[in-house]
Amino acid sequence: LSSTLEIMRPDDANVVGNVHGGIILKMIEEAGCIVSTRHCNMQNGDRCLAALVRVEKTEFLSPMFIGEVAHADAEITYSSKHSLEVQIRVMAENILTGAKRLTNKAALWYVPCSLQNVDKIMEVPPIKYASAEQEEEGRKRYEAQKMERLETKARIEEVVPPPINPEPHTVGFSQSTLIHLVGPSDCTLHNNVHGGVTMKLMDEVAGIVATRHCNTNIVTASVDAINFHRKIKKGENGRKKESSGN
Repeated sequence: LSSTLEIMRPDDANVVGNVHGGIILKMIEEAGCIVSTRHCNMQNGDRCLAALVRVEKTEFLSPMFIGEVAHADAEITYSSKHSLEVQIRVMAENILTGAKRLTNKAALWYVPCSLQNVDKIMEVPPIKYASAEQEEEGRKRYEAQKMERLETKARIEEVVPPPINPEPHTVGFSQSTLIHLVGPSDCTLHNNVHGGVTMKLMDEVAGIVATRHCNTNIVTASVDAINFHRKIKKGENGRKKESSGN
């Protein structure tokens, strides 16, 4: 179990004044990366860094406010030979009263990549389960996400062409693209983009799409499963394209 704490500051806010959903997604990924990397380096051999490959559905149960302290508690709940599942709960703490409330829940999958060779996937040290049933449930989740990743990978090249003169409130009208030049502060030790940075950018472009469609302020309520199929390297342009129909 690993805990990450961070006080929420004004530059973490969205236009409504609450904490930006992308900030929370980035924090969740960082907490998962820390606990995964620690666990995978328990064994002797090449040092490795855990890389994000999938995020399950992420729930935004309650808003977080500026001035509160975010607690991201991460726990490894399943490990296969080359990957591991991390479940994360985010709590918001009012440091004036001590009151806490649950704001987010998420499950993420990581693989350990060798620091010497980023394309080399290391073996994951096994974890101890409370029961055989707990291990079996984890195995089922592992097989399910593995199958879905293969299915989405086959659709990765699908591109929705931008429409010409789209009518308001159509899918084409809200379609948006965000391009970001990857800098050193966005990257891991491998000089690849952090998964959390990618999720924050995805949340930003999704917010643009939703605002265009609804013509009002919006906030993130839930994020469906996200798969990470390819690496984005330092110096490359990351392109995020979304529409209200996706």
